[in-house]
Amino acid sequence: MSTWDLDPAHSQIEFAVRHMMVTTVRGQFRKFTVAVDFDEANPERSTVEAHIDASSIETGMEARDAHLRSADFFDAATYPELVFRSTHIERSGDGYKIDGDLTIRGETRPVTLDAEIGGVVPNLQGGRRAGFSASTKISRKAWGLTWNGALESGGVLVGDDIKITMDIAVLQAEAAATKVMVARAA
Repeated sequence: MSTWDLDPAHSQIEFAVRHMMVTTVRGQFRKFTVAVDFDEANPERSTVEAHIDASSIETGMEARDAHLRSADFFDAATYPELVFRSTHIERSGDGYKIDGDLTIRGETRPVTLDAEIGGVVPNLQGGRRAGFSASTKISRKAWGLTWNGALESGGVLVGDDIKITMDIAVLQAEAAATKVMVARAA
């Protein structure tokens, strides 16, 4: 097993939620770290840990983003990060199921991610690069994200189900260290 470092320029964590029962609002978190101990020969032995900066949420509308950072939703001032830690990985068809604990607003609940290994290839700067994708759906109410508004026509302003997708690129740690040493020598 070896440690792989996040390539933030080629990674993203996104979410989608129903708005007013008829449309979907999408957003992403701009700041996060992911630590992957990846066992290529036996991916089930791998581990994943992600730390997401709650204040980095972005939906393309500043007023909505500020509301999402507020105590009505993520309360980013009190709970500055969301954390995912894998607890078990198993093969499932052509992909994997990653069980783990997700902490939002100080509440930790189990979740299961449907994941795929995109592949492992030589990196253009030397070393090796791997890509992973994962997705899940959670109930925001399970983590205390209960703010909502009733609609005149029936239903609610914000849906309960949140779809989360991640596309993560990582560089083998040894390759990243070599790249930094080469850059400093130049």
